[in-house]
Amino acid sequence: MILENLNKYKIVLASNSPRRRELLAGLGIHFEVHTLEGVDESYPSDLPFVDIAEYIAQKKAHAYKVEPDELLITADTIVVAEGEVLGKPCDREDACRMLRLLSRRTHQVITGVCLCTATLERHFSVKTDVMFKQLTEAEIAYYVDTYQPYDKAGAYGIQEWIGYIGCTGLHGSYYNVMGLPVQRIYQELLVF
Repeated sequence: MILENLNKYKIVLASNSPRRRELLAGLGIHFEVHTLEGVDESYPSDLPFVDIAEYIAQKKAHAYKVEPDELLITADTIVVAEGEVLGKPCDREDACRMLRLLSRRTHQVITGVCLCTATLERHFSVKTDVMFKQLTEAEIAYYVDTYQPYDKAGAYGIQEWIGYIGCTGLHGSYYNVMGLPVQRIYQELLVF
């Protein structure tokens, strides 16, 4: 195993996201999944948008009691378009509104990550610029009605139909857009 330094830890991914589980598994490390219920994901209104996801990832980590033999991984992803932070849509209308905002624009996907043990905490953010073509009302309606992206920041999954037909380019980590910047996590895990 390439990350043999992690053998001393029970690695815990605290996430409800199946995409994050899939991406972390791709690193070839053994981990358990714990879900965190009821974590307050609010943030100060004056917090710069580049710091929001990292702030929330830290809040998630602090809501979990890390045992001495554990290494905890938490993450949060936001989408920023035209200066507006797009979290998860609350309903169909909100999802359609978000996709209209992303249409024919470049937006940023920012994932904040917190890695911690009982004695060490490291946290960071990764930003990716994503470009979308102009989406038609029919494409937006089809995607929202078929995929119901209510659990996704910005109301879309890059790995789904809307990404296939809508994404015209990106600068940065594709996996970050999916919700977990695994390359950066790998680099950070080397120091534990």
